[in-house]
Amino acid sequence: MVVTASRLHAVRFKLAFDRYIAENGYTDVRPLVAFSGTVRDPETGLEYTEPGMNLDVVTGKPIGESQLPKRFESMDYQILLVANKYQTGFDEPLLHAMYVDKRLDGVQAVQTLSRLNRMIPGKDAPFVLDFVNESEDIFRAFKPYYDKTGLRQPSDPSQLERLKHELNQEQIYRRTEVESFAQVFYKPKEKQSPADHAEMQKHLQPAVDRFNALEDDDGKQEFRDKLSGYVQLYSFLSQIIPYGDPELEMLYSFGRFLLPYLRLSRDNTPINFFDEVELQYYRLERIYSGPIDLQQGDAEGVKSPTEVGTGKAKDEGAPLSEIISVLNERFGTSFTDEDRLFFQQIKEKAVHNEQVIQTALANPLDKFALGIRKLIDDFMIERMEQNDEIVTRYMADREFQGAAFPILAREIFDAIHAPKTAAISD
Repeated sequence: MVVTASRLHAVRFKLAFDRYIAENGYTDVRPLVAFSGTVRDPETGLEYTEPGMNLDVVTGKPIGESQLPKRFESMDYQILLVANKYQTGFDEPLLHAMYVDKRLDGVQAVQTLSRLNRMIPGKDAPFVLDFVNESEDIFRAFKPYYDKTGLRQPSDPSQLERLKHELNQEQIYRRTEVESFAQVFYKPKEKQSPADHAEMQKHLQPAVDRFNALEDDDGKQEFRDKLSGYVQLYSFLSQIIPYGDPELEMLYSFGRFLLPYLRLSRDNTPINFFDEVELQYYRLERIYSGPIDLQQGDAEGVKSPTEVGTGKAKDEGAPLSEIISVLNERFGTSFTDEDRLFFQQIKEKAVHNEQVIQTALANPLDKFALGIRKLIDDFMIERMEQNDEIVTRYMADREFQGAAFPILAREIFDAIHAPKTAAISD
C-alpha cells in the first residue's frame, strides 16, 4: 500500500506507476488506485475517477468501487495506491508493506499503519518505509496503545561493507561456496526443481563444518553475531538503497540460510528454523525489517494445553491420529494415515532419545514441552525428505506448529511415563 498526500497525488502516482511498468516491460506487477469522487488535474485539465483508472486485467472493463477490495485480494494486483480511502477499516491480511508519503498524526497514524497487522499463516513481518513522518511522532502516536514500544537506531550504510570484509576474513565460508549457493537460489522459477534444496544444503555444509571445528565459543559467538548483523542490516538497507554489488546480495542470501546451523556448545536457546526451511522458496526481493518495530507485551505467547487427562490418545488404535484430525479440521489440509505415520516416527525417535527421556522424568508436561521443542525441530529437519509437505508447513507456519506440537509433546511425555509391561512365562 502506498499512502499518498491527496487524491491528486494518488492519481499522479497511478499514472507514474503505469508509465514506469510499461517502459520496463513488467508483466507481473499491477497497481490499483483508490480515491473518492472525481479528481481534476489543474496542470492538464483532465479528470479522473477511480473506476476509470482501474481497468480489469481480465475483462478490460472498469473495476467498480465495491469490487476493488476483492480484486486487490487476487493474484492479479500487488499494489494499492490510496488517499484517505482504505486507510481505515480495510481488512486485507495479505497486506504486509506500506510506503508513506503523507503526514500522519495521532490516531490516524495508528489506524493507517495498523492496516498491516492482520495475520495470515506464512506472512512476512510488516515493512513500513516512511518518507514524511519522524520516528518520534510515530512513537507518540502508538505509545498510548502499547505497553512497550521499541525504536531502532538509524542504520549506517557503511557498516555493511565493513561487516562483509570482517566476515570474509574469518574464512568460515569460501567465495565459491557463496556463488554456487546463489546460482541455485536465484534460478528462474521455471527451472527450479525439488533437488535444489539438497544442492543448496551441500554448499552450506562446508561452512557449518568449519564453524563447528572452531574450539573457541567466543569466536563462534562473534562470527554468528556479525553474520546476523549483516543479514539484518542488508535486509533493511536494500529496501532504500539500490545496491549494484551482486556480492552483497549473494552473501545476504547465503548468510541468512547459514545462520540457523551455527550453534554454540553452551547455547541452550531455541534455534529459529523458520528461515532454514525457506530454502525451497526462491525470492529475488526481500521485504522484512523496518525502522520501527512495535510489540504489545507478550502478545505472541500461546498457552499449551494444561489438562493431560488420562494420558491416552483419543484413538488408541491409531496413535497420533488426533494430530491429523486437528490439522485437517483447522487448516483445511487433507493429511492421511500415511502422514500420521510420519508423526509416529518422530515420536518413536523422541521416546528413545536419552535427553528427551531425562527431560520427561524431571519435569511436568508444560516444562517438558518447552525443553524438547528444539529437539523436535531437529528431528523434523532430519526427516524433511520423508515428508516435505508436513515439515515445511510445520516450520514455516507458527499456528500450524502450535496446533501439532502440544499433541506430539503430550504423546511423547505419556509414552515415556507409561508403565512398562513385563513378559510373563508359564
